[in-house]
Amino acid sequence: MSQDHPNVELIRAYYEAYASGDVPALKAFLADDVRWTIPGRHPLSGTKVGVDEVLEFFGRLAKAGFRAEPLFLAADGDWVVDLHRGWSTNPEGLDITWAPAFRIEDGRIAEAVNFAQDQNAADTYFWDNYPPADVRTRLEHA
Repeated sequence: MSQDHPNVELIRAYYEAYASGDVPALKAFLADDVRWTIPGRHPLSGTKVGVDEVLEFFGRLAKAGFRAEPLFLAADGDWVVDLHRGWSTNPEGLDITWAPAFRIEDGRIAEAVNFAQDQNAADTYFWDNYPPADVRTRLEHA
């Protein structure tokens, strides 16, 4: 019986914490200066920098009941590649395969770049369910 690479074990533990729905528990897996990139052209896309931004992003996903089922994990050096089924439950409407690449540094996720099987479906779902703030609010925060 072979033992998984330590970085694969880290990502597997991250997914177990993610499945619990306890967003603050994910902090233990993130480097302080983590960079998490979500592709697309929708209100949640872009690169989140730092633990607070990444946890806010996961909090928004949690409100839609997002779930993830790992299908494949492999590591080489500091990188872990993951394929997982990711789907929404509230409301339903997005159920695709995602392929994040995680860079691990000092036992924590320092960077994640997520790739979607169907970016158009993801963009449509996020636009339909995460409308951007109204113009006045966006201007106040610019």
